[in-house]
Amino acid sequence: MLAAAALAAMGTAAACSPKADSAADTLLPAAADTFPSQEGMIDVPGGKVWYRKIGNGPGVPLLAMHGGPGGTSCRFEVLAPLANERPVIFYDQLGSGRSEHPTDTSLWNFPRFVQEVDAVRRALKLDTVHLLGHSWGGALAAEYLIATKPTGVRSVIFSSPLISTPRWIADADSLREQLPEAIQQVLDEHEQAGTINSPAYQAATDSFYARHVQRLPTAPIARCAGVTSNDTIYRQMWGPTEFRSDGSLKSWTRSAQMREITAPSLFIAGEFDEARPTTLEEFRATMRDARLVVIPGGAHAAMREKPAEYVAAVRAFLADVERRQP
Repeated sequence: MLAAAALAAMGTAAACSPKADSAADTLLPAAADTFPSQEGMIDVPGGKVWYRKIGNGPGVPLLAMHGGPGGTSCRFEVLAPLANERPVIFYDQLGSGRSEHPTDTSLWNFPRFVQEVDAVRRALKLDTVHLLGHSWGGALAAEYLIATKPTGVRSVIFSSPLISTPRWIADADSLREQLPEAIQQVLDEHEQAGTINSPAYQAATDSFYARHVQRLPTAPIARCAGVTSNDTIYRQMWGPTEFRSDGSLKSWTRSAQMREITAPSLFIAGEFDEARPTTLEEFRATMRDARLVVIPGGAHAAMREKPAEYVAAVRAFLADVERRQP
């Protein structure tokens, strides 16, 4: 779910994952430099957040919300090819990246993050907007739409989303059972002993991440250099790893309310994603106007593993929405 923190911790695991032709990957991140852009700070509950806007195309703007909680938005640079059609906007949530980093841990709660989305929309005058939420950002998009019933949301893209923590953990348990028995044993033994900070446990965790978080090599994104995630937020709200949750999100779910989202919706995920495509299909089937795209070969980081395919799917979806609802 929370790939920003997880990817930062992967170390050599990603380097050992299967290789793929990444020629397109090396081109897409640089595309942002070919469009006009602006950056700034926005007042939100609890502090100020940093935002970036790429392009000024005539289409309805796309506002992207990153993973975590406590992740960063710089990886959305791969969406820059869409900026010839519409503004592409993303922001670092409070406490992360280039945004302010308050030390008040009471700020790290779901309602405040929902209020933050509304504050960003108002500040940037995004009266009409498409939303994209990746991983934890997908949970944020779902909660925002279901809890506040905002106006002006033309569509929503759930990118490898968290929709239900109990279901996420059940799926993670299933994926863990597919790991080699020796790795499963290391995970189980250290969890039972309370020694999850041990190098052996971290290496076993990396084995899970190399299969389901990032399987393929990705091109570096220059604008991510020096931009840090916030592990305090991740651990407080989620937990210690992608497959264990003991934070405030432990019991969170909106699976039964997804049918309340009436805006056209796209679920998109990698073939080997920890946000399992079969589970996303179950959520999709409950909704009035939703579709699912699975990126072959990709995992949770499919946006960066297969950027050309990912951007093409998003572009086609947005174009179809705007044809149907001019």
